[in-house]
Amino acid sequence: MSAKQSSNKIFMVEPREFYSNPQTEGSNHYQMKSTNDEKQLILDKALIEFHNFKNNLEKNGVEILCLKGIEGCPDHIFPNWFTTFEDKTMQIFPMNAENRRKEKIPEMINYLREIYKIQSDYSYLELEDIYLESTSSMVFDRVNRIVYATPSPRTNEKFLNEWCEKNKYDLCSFKTVSHTGSDIYHTDVLMYVGTEIIGISFDVIDKKDRDRVKKKVSLNHKVLEITADQILDFCGNSLEVEGENGNLMLAMSSRAYSALGAEQKDMILKHYKKIIHSDLATIEKYGGGSARCMLSELF
Repeated sequence: MSAKQSSNKIFMVEPREFYSNPQTEGSNHYQMKSTNDEKQLILDKALIEFHNFKNNLEKNGVEILCLKGIEGCPDHIFPNWFTTFEDKTMQIFPMNAENRRKEKIPEMINYLREIYKIQSDYSYLELEDIYLESTSSMVFDRVNRIVYATPSPRTNEKFLNEWCEKNKYDLCSFKTVSHTGSDIYHTDVLMYVGTEIIGISFDVIDKKDRDRVKKKVSLNHKVLEITADQILDFCGNSLEVEGENGNLMLAMSSRAYSALGAEQKDMILKHYKKIIHSDLATIEKYGGGSARCMLSELF
């Protein structure tokens, strides 16, 4: 069993470009379109938000390892193409959009290889239209070796099952319905797993799967219920991080923080030293992702 659910070290990518990715808008119903005329203004705003968030995390004792993205990769700010593990191995995952596949640049892979041994690289599955987008497709309960996942165009159900079986994770798979009536594209939109608490929206989980998921998440954790409306404010896209002296904190956007009710915040603060939040409005609007999407744990 893993000793830790969260990490003190986080990998982030400062984007070279940032705008609404036309290659992902078909499955990501949380992003808004942008025009070419807006690109520089959007990038400027996103960079301010990125650095403010990074500085906020560092100020609270989280170690950030940051590399710069490249042109042609508008989603480079969301480094969810790899996962690291406590045994100092890492795995690289198959991405749906072609310009997201280009995010796996040698500079980043070589940097990570200095710390981690690449156990598996599943990029070849992209040629077979099989996708499993790492920590966005799979929400890990690392301590109890459970993977929570909702199948979608970016989360191949067959490969998801094969991966969990090979890596000895118990899979809890369930169907979801977004505000548009389609599958929710990434599992980390609707839930997060911490050391003591799980935040999750049962409202968006198919009724046939709901009771089973409720039982599963309640086995080892207190459960914070998030509404379907709060999902639109990215309340589910949060991440537990470790600060100085092992203090556990929950990172999210200011939009998500504002959308939480007083009782929800009180419950969170029973399990965390503090809630770290930053304004990520531009990144959320045009990227369709929030705090968790920007952070890749280094175990």
